[in-house]
Amino acid sequence: MRDYNYKEKWKKLLTPEIVKKLTLIHEYKGEQRLFIEAHKDELNELVEIAKVQSTEASNRIEGISTANDRLKNLVQAKTTPRNRDESEIAGYRDVLNTIHESYDYIPINANYLLQLHRDLYKFLGNVDGGTFKTADNIIREMDMEGNEYIRFRPVAAWETPASIDKLCKSFREAKAEVDPLLLDIMFVLDFLCIHPFNDGKVTLRYQQNVA
Repeated sequence: MRDYNYKEKWKKLLTPEIVKKLTLIHEYKGEQRLFIEAHKDELNELVEIAKVQSTEASNRIEGISTANDRLKNLVQAKTTPRNRDESEIAGYRDVLNTIHESYDYIPINANYLLQLHRDLYKFLGNVDGGTFKTADNIIREMDMEGNEYIRFRPVAAWETPASIDKLCKSFREAKAEVDPLLLDIMFVLDFLCIHPFNDGKVTLRYQQNVA
């Protein structure tokens, strides 16, 4: 099983360059509070725009899309989904809103991750949302000639529940000691490497640059 000892691992990331950048980020974070108070209305509008763009980009990666006007209305909960793609977009919208509105109170544990996954698919009655993967998944790469290669093997299905438990436990244990920005980055990377949910075969394709 992968080592998730963040208390030790994060120290290796503290190069002079990263420490300098973290210091600047935290300084800007303090200045940000004054900016937020002075431009609250403009920032709220930007948040709504970002939600639409995030929903579109994240779903398009999975081949899920709809018309631009339908997308905006779905994200703003002004309409109901008409098909499978729109149902997945609506589920993504609700989970994104949950995270955006309640991130300070969301527990980092397997049960809540499964709850968020269940909510992603709540508009699709025949999908097993809220369960970890039941079969191994493989990340494949396809070259310009159409040849496929195995790029990465995520954690096996039978190891997934224990890996997620260990991942979340390590995050909670390190939270008081590790810089939150670095801790979040390490957590997200390891979560993606576990690839804990069923989603079919993911293939990465090279795209030829056109001058």
